[in-house]
Amino acid sequence: MGMEDDFLLEDEDDERCVEFIKNYLPQEMKDKFSDDDLYYILDLIVDYYTTSGCLDAQPDEEGYINIDQDEIVNYIVKEAANDGMGPFDPEEVFFVVQGEMEYGNQVGQDEEE
Repeated sequence: MGMEDDFLLEDEDDERCVEFIKNYLPQEMKDKFSDDDLYYILDLIVDYYTTSGCLDAQPDEEGYINIDQDEIVNYIVKEAANDGMGPFDPEEVFFVVQGEMEYGNQVGQDEEE
């Protein structure tokens, strides 16, 4: 598989993740984020994972890495302000972060089956 195929798979996964998050959000928040907002936030989540060192942490006895969702939310809100995006309400962004993590958990479970 070439690099172009890898990018297409990532795009498809991002698309599925955005759809999952839109369904995950509480009804009163469904109109708060455009698709572009969600893709932007996903990019920031990935950026946080790759730059924070949290992926280098040692898993616990059950194989999980503790990731502080509040730190991710703070990172997103700060970076969005620097980029001239938003403003995003941290409490609303928290639901997006939870949705992304839930999507990742679900994809991981599907791959195990």
